[in-house]
Amino acid sequence: MQAPIIIKIAGSVITDKKSGHPKIDNHNMHVVANILKGFEAPYVIVHGAGSFGHPLAKKTGVDKTVISQAQLLAFARIQELQNRLNHIFCDIMINSGIPAFPAQASSHAVLERGRVVKMETEAISGLLRLKMVPVSYGVPAYDRIYGSAVLSSDQIAPWLAINLGARRMIEICDVGGIYTGDPHIDKDAKIISRINLENYTEIGKYLSGSSAPADVTGGMRQNYFETLDAAKAGIVCQICHFKSLREALDEKPVGTVIDLNR
Repeated sequence: MQAPIIIKIAGSVITDKKSGHPKIDNHNMHVVANILKGFEAPYVIVHGAGSFGHPLAKKTGVDKTVISQAQLLAFARIQELQNRLNHIFCDIMINSGIPAFPAQASSHAVLERGRVVKMETEAISGLLRLKMVPVSYGVPAYDRIYGSAVLSSDQIAPWLAINLGARRMIEICDVGGIYTGDPHIDKDAKIISRINLENYTEIGKYLSGSSAPADVTGGMRQNYFETLDAAKAGIVCQICHFKSLREALDEKPVGTVIDLNR
């Protein structure tokens, strides 16, 4: 089997992340499904939580621990909400002719102090051989120390990329890539089109956390540092606007390309 591609979809693409309650972006989901329709190389999708996870996690503190009965119920509710979001997205994919297979990472992942220490990949490898499209997603999960912590799509994607031997990792979001400032608020921000061994240590100074009020995963800054795990393992990573996904799949240099092999 050809080495797979990991496609990470930001929660801000498939939901209204700034909403205080769960709200899907049906249009964007269909845009992504239409782009992927007919794409035949093996790939895994990992999507973010957006408004289906962040507001409740922030409000109840289950991104840090579970102690009270209210937190236990919130921990359970966020699983249900994320299952619902995943169901909606997979339904759109299947109706577009894509054999999307829900893959709940929190049912088997183990974290320690907020970091993944164990996550099974055998089933995902098998599904890829069957030409299915596993669709995983970020969600709070069991943590050996804290009880619960956020298993973000930012962590899941590079973990899978490394452990599945992926050849590329593409991350799509609602901006064009990595910029010299937050393009949502800085009109003078310039895109950084190429990150390599010469400049990758300097990029962090340009990045900040998410502008969404209820984000619990650190926005583009944290995403970049998580992505470096895959890049340092020799995997070429690309961050671009979701409408440029087709070009990224065709290996065109849209958005920001992170290649630490040269």
